[in-house]
Amino acid sequence: METLLLTLIFSLILVSPEPELALEGETVVTFTLRNESARSIPLIIPGVMKPNLLPISNSGVHLKVGQEIFFRHKGKKRLLLTVDESLEGKTLKVAKLIKEKKKKLE
Repeated sequence: METLLLTLIFSLILVSPEPELALEGETVVTFTLRNESARSIPLIIPGVMKPNLLPISNSGVHLKVGQEIFFRHKGKKRLLLTVDESLEGKTLKVAKLIKEKKKKLE
C-alpha cells in the first residue's frame, strides 16, 4: 500500500496600518489576499510594505480606502487594484486577478 504525504502551508500576515492607527475621517478596509498558486507573489503597497504572498496562503490586510496595490509585469510596476469599501470582508484571489490584468495588458 502506498502512503501519500500532503503538506499544507497556511500563513496569515497582517499589513499595517491597523484600523485604530487611521487618521480621523479615514476609512480602513479589512480583507484577505489569497495566493492559491504554487509560487510566491510579490506585491507593492506604497507607503506600507512590499509583501511577498507565500504559495497557498492567506494574508489579512487593513488598508485605507484609496490605497493602491501593484504587481510587476515585464519589469514595470502595474496597478492591481485600488482599495475601496466594496472589499470589506472579502477574499481576493491574487493570482487570478494578476492573470486577468496581464491579459488586458497584452
